[in-house]
Amino acid sequence: MFEQRLYRLRKERGISQEELADIVGVSRQAVQKWESGASQPNMDNLVAIGTYFGVTLDYLLKGTQPPLAGDPPQTQTVYVPMGWHYEYKSRRTLLGLPLVHVNLGRYGIRWARGIIAVGNVATGGLAVGGLSAGLVSIGGFSLGGLAVGGLAAGLAAVGGIAAGVLAAGGVAFGWLAVGGVAKGIYALGGAALGTNIAAGGAASAHIAIGDAVDGAVTFSTHGGAEIAKSTLQNAILQEFPSIPRWILRIFTAFAS
Repeated sequence: MFEQRLYRLRKERGISQEELADIVGVSRQAVQKWESGASQPNMDNLVAIGTYFGVTLDYLLKGTQPPLAGDPPQTQTVYVPMGWHYEYKSRRTLLGLPLVHVNLGRYGIRWARGIIAVGNVATGGLAVGGLSAGLVSIGGFSLGGLAVGGLAAGLAAVGGIAAGVLAAGGVAFGWLAVGGVAKGIYALGGAALGTNIAAGGAASAHIAIGDAVDGAVTFSTHGGAEIAKSTLQNAILQEFPSIPRWILRIFTAFAS
C-alpha cells in the first residue's frame, strides 16, 4: 500500500516526517496523514516524492517495480510538469489574521492573507506579491496606503505607473505628481501638466516653471535664465494664497 511504501522509503533514507514535509512543501501533519492512510497526496506532491526518492509513480501507487534491463518496455514514459508550492502560516494571530502568512507556488492562485502576507496574491498589513493590497503594498500590481510596484495605486504610490494623492513614477497621476510624465494639481517632471502649478523640462499649468512653459503665469529657465526666489514665491502666493507651505517650498526651490 502507498502509505507503507512511503513509510519504508522515508525510514530507509533516514529522514523525519518534518524533513520530508519541508522537501515536498507541505506540513508535517500532511505527511503524517499520508503514512497513516488518512489522505493521499496530489499529483504535484507524488511527483516531488518520487523525484526525491528516485522511484516511479507506478511504484508509489501500485508497488510496481521498473522492468529489468533487457526486458521489452511495458509502459510509456509520461512527463508530468513539476510544480512547487510553499506555504507557511504562523500560529499567532492578530485581528483574526495570522501574523505571517507565506503562500507561494508555480501554478495557480496562491493567496496569502495576514498581518505580513507574501504570496502570488497577497492582502494584509504588509503585503508582498504579484498582486498585492494592504496598508503597505509591494508587488507587480499594488494597491494600498503606501503602494510600490510596476503599477501602483494608493494614498502614496511609487511605480512605473503610479496613481495616488502623492504619486511618483515613470508616469504619475496625483494631487502631487512627480515623474517622467506627471499630471496633477501640482506636477513636477520631464513633462509636467498641472492644474495649479507645474515645473519641469516642459511645464503646463496656471503657473508654469521650466525650460518650455505654457500657462497664465510663466517662469522660463530656457538658456539658463535665472528666476528670483522672491519673485516666484510672491507670484505663487498671489495666485494661491492658501497653498500648503511645504508645497510652496518645493516649487520655490526651482528659483535661483
